[in-house]
Amino acid sequence: MIRVGIVGATVTVGGSGWGARTHVPALHALPGYELKAVCTAHEDTALASQKAFGTDLAFHNFDDMVACPEIDLVTVVTRVPTHYDLVMRALEAGKAVYCEWPLGATLEQAEKMADLAAARSLYTAVGLQAHSDPTLMYARELVKEGYIGEVLAVDFAYIGKATTGRGSGRIWQSDRRAGANILTIGGGHAIDALSFVLGDFKDVSARLATMVAEWHNTDTGQTVPVDSPDWVSVSGRLRSKAQVSFLVAAAPRIPEGRRTFEIYGREGVLSIGVGAASAEPNPSVYHGPNQLFGARGKEPLAPMETPARFTLIPDAVPAGPPRNVAQAYVRLAQAMAEGRPFDPGFAHAVRAHELVSALERSSEAGTAVGLRFAENGRA
Repeated sequence: MIRVGIVGATVTVGGSGWGARTHVPALHALPGYELKAVCTAHEDTALASQKAFGTDLAFHNFDDMVACPEIDLVTVVTRVPTHYDLVMRALEAGKAVYCEWPLGATLEQAEKMADLAAARSLYTAVGLQAHSDPTLMYARELVKEGYIGEVLAVDFAYIGKATTGRGSGRIWQSDRRAGANILTIGGGHAIDALSFVLGDFKDVSARLATMVAEWHNTDTGQTVPVDSPDWVSVSGRLRSKAQVSFLVAAAPRIPEGRRTFEIYGREGVLSIGVGAASAEPNPSVYHGPNQLFGARGKEPLAPMETPARFTLIPDAVPAGPPRNVAQAYVRLAQAMAEGRPFDPGFAHAVRAHELVSALERSSEAGTAVGLRFAENGRA
């Protein structure tokens, strides 16, 4: 039994935050885990969250929680700017850590967290849920087995509705330095999902833009300037030499949004229905559930059922985003039981941060940028 202490899941936002909506129900439904403790910044919210989530323990001092011998794994689902401090303190206390993506506000922070975890031989997981999505796991296997032959090109596009009115709980994302925006979150998750299915990028040519430069603070009525990018357009090349067209963006007015993930091979095509049948307002490839379509030769495109062996969770896990989070927890438990590394852990998070950093550098320089890990094999 893996006993989890979670920081950042709180009832003060009506149970609507990511941690409360995904990690808490996922952990409650998994037989190999116990949600043992919750930690928030204040005693009253910690006690309220303890009651709401049914945990044995409640903390309003994070150091007390990570020092607790009844906690095996610390899950961090707070705002991105706080990840570095909390994760480092948990690692220094000798705890395994599951941190949501982005791991850090910068690549440098991610590298320091990964280095400390490696030096102390601690298990880590990062919330890049695409690696645990059954449909994407199946698509990855099909590509590796040559189902569509040599992959020639990939077309990925996701345009969601921009949220231009935000309260104090999210208005901070207007500042690019906070590390939580369309590039790092939506774009970071999506391009990592593409890489998971098809392999690493060799080089990228990116254009980043902020098309909506002002948001409305719904709590104060103020207009807030925005420098976080909301348009991420990439032309890239994978190490396999396949060409990639990638777009993740947000627009204030959209009919239904654009969601495309198509893989063109020499002998066939795979098409992934992004976020198909999702209850989320903006379904995405890493939230799932996704649906796979395929065709070889002159066959028409047809639905392909994902084999049951890729679903690792019990039926008790709620539908929607909790399912891929639960899948990740199951895979983490398996890795820990077998004494092998978990992927995606912090080492992989550094690679994902390197890719995001390459997009930023390419956009600033106006030229293609090669990937460091593609050249030196960084793990």
